Amino acid sequence: MTASFGSAASRQVIIELHAAGYEAVFVGGAVRDAKLGKKPLDIDIATSATPHQVKEVFRHTIDVGIEHGTILVLMHGEPIEVTTYRTEATYSDLRHPVVPSLQADLQRRDFTINALAMTVDGELIDVFDGLKDLRQKIIRSVGNPGERLKEDPLRIFRALRFSSVLNFEIESETLHTMETLAPSLCHVAIERIKTEMDKLFQGQNPSRAFHYGREIGLPERFPELFAAFNSLDRYTPFLHARHGFAALLAVTDTTATELARYFKLSNEEKRFLKQCEEALAIRTQRAFDPWDFYSYPTDVLEVVEKIYCTNHKGYDLSNQQIEQYKNQLPISQRTDLAFTGNDLLKWSGKSGGKWTSDWIMKIERAVVYGQIENDALAIKEWFINEISREK
Repeated sequence: MTASFGSAASRQVIIELHAAGYEAVFVGGAVRDAKLGKKPLDIDIATSATPHQVKEVFRHTIDVGIEHGTILVLMHGEPIEVTTYRTEATYSDLRHPVVPSLQADLQRRDFTINALAMTVDGELIDVFDGLKDLRQKIIRSVGNPGERLKEDPLRIFRALRFSSVLNFEIESETLHTMETLAPSLCHVAIERIKTEMDKLFQGQNPSRAFHYGREIGLPERFPELFAAFNSLDRYTPFLHARHGFAALLAVTDTTATELARYFKLSNEEKRFLKQCEEALAIRTQRAFDPWDFYSYPTDVLEVVEKIYCTNHKGYDLSNQQIEQYKNQLPISQRTDLAFTGNDLLKWSGKSGGKWTSDWIMKIERAVVYGQIENDALAIKEWFINEISREK
């Protein structure tokens, strides 16, 4: 490890806290990732200073989690998260920390690989043999697994997430305790579990997490959420988190609407899953045609093609091939059409009504399928001919 760990702004924060008489070190995931040879992200600092004292040291701060001892320090335009050494109590009295000790702070972290700290000079602080577990690729609770997991039951799911993201083994005592305490996940907000699911789906080895999820009984205990853990393995690796949720549709009887409700998905995620549901129903009947390439976004088509081809022999279309098909279409959206609804009124001599939207759709499909050119005169001729046949 080098003394250049962290950004210039984060090092400056530590230097200024030291100058004010407080302890301050880098902690957590950024230190872990650096030791794994990855670029550290989301750099966090732990300090003996209380939130009030941190605000006295720095002019530009934001109270992002002051009840938990966290202040966001804005240094050279960069937001740096600074948290007072952890304690069992909340920081109702912001001027008087209960546990001004780095070791006590590290003792309360979830896993040994996350209980690492780093000084601004690059010295590793490893109280619980986290580096050894990193090298052996093991996820192990800090101290007593029961105490750590009861402090926050979400840690049960975080262990699964890390097993996927890092492709690490979960230590046996930790895993056994996870199984014992798994029912306590019912007390965790689904939004927090969903955040961990996103990261799990994007990990190196989601199948490892599904395996551990089965070992601790999640599919039986929470069938609405985790029954798919029994059969998601064959759909890995996932292109992104939404691919994982789309695969849930393929292995359960759950609808996109129900899945969105269970996991409280965003509106954008709901739209994506609903489109996947529709496109998958089409794909199970036939290959995608020009109208499908026109109607659905590239990422929906790619995910559905991969899900379908997992269960059916065949060559699934790549993102590039899907883009090629889309680029070959005569139009990419309705506004590209060489006519308007007003043109239909002129050509037909009729007044407006629902019939205009119906005919716009008919013409749109005819253009997409190459039955007519996207040319105003060609469309007019086709339209007049077709509408006269309906009289």
